[in-house]
Amino acid sequence: MTALHSARSKPAAVLWDMDGTLVDTEPYWMAAESQLVASFGGTWTDEDAVQLVGSGLWHSARILQSHGVDLSEDDIIERMTSRVLEQVGERVPWRPGSRELLQELGDLGIPCALVTMSVRRMALGIVDALGFDGFAAVVAGDDVTHSKPHPEPYLLGAAALGVDPADCVAIEDSAPGIASAVAAGAVVIGVPLHVPVDAGTGFDIWDTVEGRTAQHLIDLFRSRRDA
Repeated sequence: MTALHSARSKPAAVLWDMDGTLVDTEPYWMAAESQLVASFGGTWTDEDAVQLVGSGLWHSARILQSHGVDLSEDDIIERMTSRVLEQVGERVPWRPGSRELLQELGDLGIPCALVTMSVRRMALGIVDALGFDGFAAVVAGDDVTHSKPHPEPYLLGAAALGVDPADCVAIEDSAPGIASAVAAGAVVIGVPLHVPVDAGTGFDIWDTVEGRTAQHLIDLFRSRRDA
C-alpha cells in the first residue's frame, strides 16, 4: 500500500454543519423569525421560513428587513440568536445518531470541526451542551466573509484542522451547505431534514445518520476517493 493510498484510507477530518444536521434547531429559528416579524406588524409564512434554511444570517436579516423588521442586520441577528438559545436552554434538539457518530469519530482519532452559519456564541452554546469534547475547531457565521453556498466556510474548517479539504468528509442538511462543501472539494453527505435536496453529482444522500457508524463514513470516503 502506498503512503498516499494509506493517507486516504480514511478521512483526515469530518466537517459538520450544525442547524438541521447536528441539532434540529430549524423550528427554533423559524419561530424566532415569525415572532420578530410579528412584533413589527408583519406576517411570516412557513414558505418564507423555508427559503432561509441553510442561508447566512446576514442574508436572512436582510430578508426580514424586507418584511418590515425595522432593525439593523446585527440587531436582528442578536435578537434571533438570543431567542433560539433560550429555546435550546429548555431542550437541545439533537439529531438522532449525531452525537453517537461524533463521539465514535473522536474515539478513532478522526478530528471534527463544526462549520455553521450561526454566530459563534450560538455555536459554542451547542458545543458546550454536547457533554464531551467533540470538536477541535469551530467556524461560525461571524468568522467568514462569504457565507454558504460559497466554499469559504468549509475551506476555513479544513484549514483550522490543518488538513486538505479534499481529504475531509462534510455532513450537511441543506442545498446551500451541500454546495459550499462540494465547492470546497470535500466528500459530501447530504442528510436532508426540513427541505428536500435533489440528488446530484458530487455528493451522496443519507436519510439519517441514526444507525450510521464511522465505518459507514470511512467506506463512503474510500469509494468516492477510489472512483
